[in-house]
Amino acid sequence: MLTERQLEIVLAVVYEYIRSGVPIGSRTIAKRYLKGCSAATIRNEMADLEELEYLYQPHTSAGRIPTPKAFRIYVDAILQRQGSRPATRPEWLDELRKRRDDVQAALRYTTKLLGNLTHCVSLAALGPAQEAVLQKVEFIRVAERSVLIIVVLKGGLIHHKMVSLPFDMTQEALDELSRRVNMVAQDKSWNEVRDVLQKYVMEELEAYADSCRKALDEMNGMLVENSYQYFTGGRYNVLGLPEFSDLSRLQTIMALLEEDSSIAQLVKQFSPDNGLSVIIGDENPVTQMRDCSVLMASSVEKGRKTILGLIGPVRMDYEHAIFVIQSILGGLSRDEET
Repeated sequence: MLTERQLEIVLAVVYEYIRSGVPIGSRTIAKRYLKGCSAATIRNEMADLEELEYLYQPHTSAGRIPTPKAFRIYVDAILQRQGSRPATRPEWLDELRKRRDDVQAALRYTTKLLGNLTHCVSLAALGPAQEAVLQKVEFIRVAERSVLIIVVLKGGLIHHKMVSLPFDMTQEALDELSRRVNMVAQDKSWNEVRDVLQKYVMEELEAYADSCRKALDEMNGMLVENSYQYFTGGRYNVLGLPEFSDLSRLQTIMALLEEDSSIAQLVKQFSPDNGLSVIIGDENPVTQMRDCSVLMASSVEKGRKTILGLIGPVRMDYEHAIFVIQSILGGLSRDEET
């Protein structure tokens, strides 16, 4: 259990280190933050905090650097005093609200905005709040054996995928497949109708059985295995940060964002059901990401779940990042119009 003075020192060191990026000495803390304490007293306290693993000293003559354990105290303090809003609303919030009618376009804009405002890598995910409920399905012939599948879910989510069929189908046959799928599946969850639909379509469209099976299998992949859409932005924002001057660290993040499956795993691990989560440094179970911090925030509205995320250095400006990610999430919602 930290004393009140030790807590003040930890918070001051973290704040100053985020601001400056250099080890923090006792004189800096005494001069700027704890003016009633001598540098010698603070130096002794910092030595104790190093033994408690809140601070560490890169070398004997240097100041101290906060550990992830210290950053956790700092972040928890920010979360505890949340609730106050700035007197003026940021201009970018009004621009975001103008774009939110087109959810997918709004999230593409959001990842760019989020990355630019925080200088971190940003991501967004959009999916059904619960099971995917079908509203409409279309199969469009693009070329021989090539078909575009469009799936509209309740809540306005749209999934689309180009697939190659084992045998060609005419547009008339595809329209009939669309009609039968919609007749059975409209306003029902995919899990509820999948098996019935397979049997129904196979019996009624026997001449196209293999191609129909392929089309339904692709739908299953879209709705069960990967029902979320993912967006990323700000990939190059971290290039100028000293924490990512090590090429291997940079490659880890870049590789993570190359595949939807990697982003899906990240979202699955860290996104809260509703609200905000902050994973700092070695709290991350993914070994390759223990030099990073991850912020995830989510909200549910009209059957849709929206998730926003940030990946950045442990020396992230958490107060600013938390404000931005929550403001943007609120700006996407029609429930928050103030």
